[in-house]
Amino acid sequence: MARGDQIYVMRPLMNMDGVYEHHGIDCGDGTVIHYYKGGEVPTITRTSFEMFARGNPVFTKSQPVAYLPEIVMQRAESRIGEQQYQLLTNNCEHFATWCKTGQSESQQLLEYGLGFGSINPFESRQLLDRSAQSGNPVETVALLTQALNQSAMARKQLQDQANRMQSEMSTWHRVAQAALNKGREDLARSALERKVQAKQKWQKLQDQIQNLDAMQETLVRNTQTLQQQIKIEPGYARGNLR
Repeated sequence: MARGDQIYVMRPLMNMDGVYEHHGIDCGDGTVIHYYKGGEVPTITRTSFEMFARGNPVFTKSQPVAYLPEIVMQRAESRIGEQQYQLLTNNCEHFATWCKTGQSESQQLLEYGLGFGSINPFESRQLLDRSAQSGNPVETVALLTQALNQSAMARKQLQDQANRMQSEMSTWHRVAQAALNKGREDLARSALERKVQAKQKWQKLQDQIQNLDAMQETLVRNTQTLQQQIKIEPGYARGNLR
C-alpha cells in the first residue's frame, strides 16, 4: 500500500465477518481519507489508519486505469468535510473510486444488481407502444418479439435484486437478534430499520415483477394474434414490406 492507493477493509457486523467493504484513500503517512461514520452524520474525514482498519486486514483495490497518486490525493482532499453520503449513489466506494479513476462507481452495488447500467425494466413498454402505432403486421411482430426479449431480461434482473433483498432481510434479522442477545437495543433497532427498508425494496420489486408478468402476457397474446394474421393474409404482409 502506498500514497494514493484505493484501499478497503471488510467490516464485520455483530460478529458476522465480511458483510461489506469499506473503502478509502491511503495518504501514505499513516492516515486515510474516507467516509467516516463515527459522528452524527457520515463525513469525508482524514483519520488514522488504525481507525480505518479497526483491527481488520486492509487490502488494496486495483484499478486498470487510474490517476497519478498526487492527483488522487488532490481529489480526495478536495472533498474533505463533505456530508452527502447516499448508499446507492454516493457511498464510500463511490468516493474512493472517483478519487482514483474519475468514475463514481460501486462494484459492490453492481454485484448486487443495484448499480447503474442495467436494463430499464420498462423499455419493453416503449416497444409495445411503438408496435401499436405500426400498420405493418410483420414489423409489429418484430417489435413485439424484441419487447418480449427485453422484458424477459428485465424480469431476471428484478428477480435477482428481489432475491438479494430477501437475503438482506434475513441478515438484518440475525443482526437484530444478536444485538438483543448482547443487550444492545440501539443496534437491534437500527438493524430492524434496515430490515424494514429491505422489505420495502423487496415489495417494490415484487410489484414491478407482477407488472412485467402482466405485460408479457399481453405481448405473447398480441404476437400470437398477429402471427396468425400473417399466415392468413400473406400477400398483405408482403405488400407492406415493399
